[in-house]
Amino acid sequence: MHLSRNKLINVCSAFIFTLGIVSASVSFAGPREQAKRMHDRLAGVPPTEAVLSSMATMIQNGDAIGAAMQAMDNPSFINTTIKDWATPWFNRDQSVYRDLNDSTATVMGFVRDDVPFDQILYADRVYIGSAAATNEPYSVNDNEHYEDLQNDRVDFSDPAILVSSTQSALNPQLGAGQTAGVMTTRGFAEAYLIAGTNRAAVRFATLNFMCMDMEAFRDKAAYPNRVRQDVDRSPGGDSKIFMNDCLTCHAGLDGLAGAFAYYDFAEIVEDDGEQLVYTAGQVQPKYLRDAGVFRLGFETQDDSWANYWRSGQNSWVGWNAAGGGIGSGAKSMGMELSQTRQFSECQVTKAFEKVCHRSPNGAADVAAVQNIATIFEANNRSMKRVFAETAAYCMGQ
Repeated sequence: MHLSRNKLINVCSAFIFTLGIVSASVSFAGPREQAKRMHDRLAGVPPTEAVLSSMATMIQNGDAIGAAMQAMDNPSFINTTIKDWATPWFNRDQSVYRDLNDSTATVMGFVRDDVPFDQILYADRVYIGSAAATNEPYSVNDNEHYEDLQNDRVDFSDPAILVSSTQSALNPQLGAGQTAGVMTTRGFAEAYLIAGTNRAAVRFATLNFMCMDMEAFRDKAAYPNRVRQDVDRSPGGDSKIFMNDCLTCHAGLDGLAGAFAYYDFAEIVEDDGEQLVYTAGQVQPKYLRDAGVFRLGFETQDDSWANYWRSGQNSWVGWNAAGGGIGSGAKSMGMELSQTRQFSECQVTKAFEKVCHRSPNGAADVAAVQNIATIFEANNRSMKRVFAETAAYCMGQ
């Protein structure tokens, strides 16, 4: 169909006029419309009339945070919004279409109970279903406990259904000092500690909790003394490839991956299912695999780690000065990552994307993310407060 110039102008004008009406209706939405939008985004379901009226009154009185907190009282906030928010972090496909596991359930419990969220990478904590919720006991060997809870559609927002426990009490291999939040849950281990070289555990921890993949950390100046023996120093006979490519990631990655040297995900007893394995004082064979590729490379002898991203071009991450950049084991490494400024801004960014249905874009959004990250740090690293602040920021958009 061919439109004349005048008709085309009329069509475009009508379209622009319509956009103006829509924009105006969003910009000038009243408290009731803002309350409805806030509730829908946080809980994923419409509010009751009583809740809508209460939230609208709070917003009208300048208490948008209180209105958001009321919306989060709806069970769907934990059961759907937070479950779907966290599920992609614990599978390599980053898919929301996965069964509930102990990793996701623990994130749900942390948010519901407002546990300081930096502890997600180092606490001796895991959330399980209560005896009243399921007859399927928790097991380190399979995921049936969580699949049963999921199939029964229990209400995880109920503290009597989803209860806090300690990993060290449920897994006889782990003492409190060997636990590291979700990084030592079965779900995380199944995704990132199985086979391989355990480098994936570091990569996906930084990707999911610092919003930074290895490409973002590339640093040619990073100290290479912990790059393992399985990394060729002259790929294809050209050492420049190692210096300009391989080293830029491996120097920092291998420096941190030593934290998982005693961990694996494997079957201990034949036909008994795979589980998180911890061998105190004994480096997993995967760390010594392909040692002949470059025998002068680093030979892992314990679970010590060093953070070579603290200085140089990655110092902007905001590393905690008290951390020191060295340690042993996954727990201290989890503290190193989760007590950075980047960790705080990452949690806000992920909440922003979930609640605002878009990524932060433009100076105002960037400033909002930074401001909410500061509020997060000043309020005991409360993820509920992050979701509330984010929802308040976006409620008119």
